[in-house]
Amino acid sequence: MSEVQKPVYGGQAVVEGVMFGGKHHTVTAVRRKDSTIVYYHIPRESKPAVNRLKKIPFLRGIVSLIQSSATGSKHLNFSTEQYEEEGGEKKEEKKTETKESSKLSVWLGVAVIGVLSFLFGKLLFTLIPVFLAALTRPIFPGQMAQVLMESLFKLILLLIYIYLVSMTPLIKRVFQYHGAEHKVISCFESGKELTVANVQASSRLHYRCGSSFILFTVIVGMFVYMLVPIDPLWLRVVDRVLLIPVVLGISFEVLQLTNKVRDIPVLRYLGYPGLWLQLLTTKAPSDDQVEVALASFHELLRLEKRTEEGLETDVIV
Repeated sequence: MSEVQKPVYGGQAVVEGVMFGGKHHTVTAVRRKDSTIVYYHIPRESKPAVNRLKKIPFLRGIVSLIQSSATGSKHLNFSTEQYEEEGGEKKEEKKTETKESSKLSVWLGVAVIGVLSFLFGKLLFTLIPVFLAALTRPIFPGQMAQVLMESLFKLILLLIYIYLVSMTPLIKRVFQYHGAEHKVISCFESGKELTVANVQASSRLHYRCGSSFILFTVIVGMFVYMLVPIDPLWLRVVDRVLLIPVVLGISFEVLQLTNKVRDIPVLRYLGYPGLWLQLLTTKAPSDDQVEVALASFHELLRLEKRTEEGLETDVIV
């Protein structure tokens, strides 16, 4: 089977696990503290109206982002719960308060990261670069210069943020599972047997990664902002907020384009900036992390095959 004929799969790293999604299902595998692997499955619902929207260029990117965020949050919630649960027979003397407190600590950590990510996206990426660029107005007064400075500040903030969060133990392991997810997809797309050794030998960088998408929003935004006024300052801020859907839609199309041309000698370099950013957002996984990723992917393939054959899917949960 050639790469063109292969179905397209995507994924997402979660707490101590990996989620993979196909045409009909999304599956997460998580390794619990007792080393057992548990699964979570969500069948994809067919919604004609949504499917029609996903065929419209520029709009389909926003729809896909909303869908993936909603589904991904469910899998992330499952992973945080399962990681803190005890496997096998639970000891009766284990106090409920202790278990709930332990679970709450992980939930709190994920919640804090979520809140910080939201604030970072809304404030740091929208407002702070604008104001920092405005401070350089005496040196760089022109519109093009101002947009370039704004984009530069945005890129610097992005890199600093990713580097800092990658230093925390929780996010560092998530980034390792992110690398495992990419390696499994790369191994599958190359046609190699899905073994730990083959997966580890595969690339942890991939053209369709969400990290590349984030970087493309910075680059695409730079060109889009050239078309709108930067004065007065309040209008500049409003324009940035209103143009968020436009930038997201165009960035999604750029991401898809770079993936389609990745095998063309010259055009393949268009996706390199996103791949460079993935050097920060993915880390080399251990063999046991790859095993979890493979478990998730194999379960997805099993469910996808049963659905294609018209069989009822027996789900491991």
